[in-house]
Amino acid sequence: MSNTHSHVSQRLSCKRVQLFSLRVLQMGTEGEQLTEQETAIYDRQIRVWGVDAQRRLSKSHVFVSGLKGTSIEFCKNIVLAGVGSLTLNDDRLVTEDLLFANFLIPPDENDFRGKSVAELCCDSLKDFNPMVSVSVEKGALSIFDADFFQKFDVVVISYCSLLTKKSVNAKCHKLPKRVAFYSVECRDSCGEIFVDLQNYSYCKKKNEETIECELHYPSFEEAIAVPWRSLPKRMSKLYYAMRVIERFEELEGRNPGETSVDDLPNVQKLRKELCEAHCLNESQIPDSLLKRLIASRSEFPPVCAIIGGILGQEVIKAISGKGDPLKNFFFFDAMDGKGIIEDMSNANS
Repeated sequence: MSNTHSHVSQRLSCKRVQLFSLRVLQMGTEGEQLTEQETAIYDRQIRVWGVDAQRRLSKSHVFVSGLKGTSIEFCKNIVLAGVGSLTLNDDRLVTEDLLFANFLIPPDENDFRGKSVAELCCDSLKDFNPMVSVSVEKGALSIFDADFFQKFDVVVISYCSLLTKKSVNAKCHKLPKRVAFYSVECRDSCGEIFVDLQNYSYCKKKNEETIECELHYPSFEEAIAVPWRSLPKRMSKLYYAMRVIERFEELEGRNPGETSVDDLPNVQKLRKELCEAHCLNESQIPDSLLKRLIASRSEFPPVCAIIGGILGQEVIKAISGKGDPLKNFFFFDAMDGKGIIEDMSNANS
């Protein structure tokens, strides 16, 4: 009796899956429909966020520049989720530091000799999901003009200078279509995500009703231009500390992560100048926090996994149009395990 019941249950289960797949293939009123192969691979995801969201993901094009621990976690997540294409940009050659938190780079030196970080990561990501087109774009991020970013739906940059962040974000704003912009960075056991979705519309359910929402995002340059004295008193200390170090690296002509504990006196001096200019008490940027952010050049893989996972979720929200998107800064500190969202556009208004 038990074996007969088991066989009947299996046949019924298979029948339900077949009927579900058939409904999925028949659904979809806009754009191309999902193929049978896509439906089979993304079956569980479709059950969670729906066929329309999965179709949008499958037709989306994502660009990622700066491949370190956090952005690598993000790339893994969106490739598994099934974006249409992923373009990688990072011409650096592999070093011991890059191997620490980048699980996509093979540990054998003979495997990565002569190849860039982007090329090695591209080879590994292709094995994660053969349905996703993964490619490499060579060249410094600063040389790409606005037309280059026109072909993407999402642009994610990591570990680049303050000037480059502003420049790439501004180029995305110039385009006739909306291109979602994200910058992400981890220092020591802390992480920051910035989001700019420009003028963004989405739907969400409230009390069993679907309501349309609209959000306006400031650019990165506009967001960090908000005077500190106008920010909430309980503003994340990590926001101020990141801006001080970012500004220090800009003045010194350094790349992110090229500071050390030897720079602490000069960073403290700059903190004093910025706090005086913004009428902010220096206690809002503790010495202990500044020291942590500049003393360690290594990434913490657990923090990279957390930040990369959150970034992946936010990009999926932006592409699918489902769920409340993050607006517009997110901070995480492993010391207290807290994630904090700060909306700089509200402060600006």
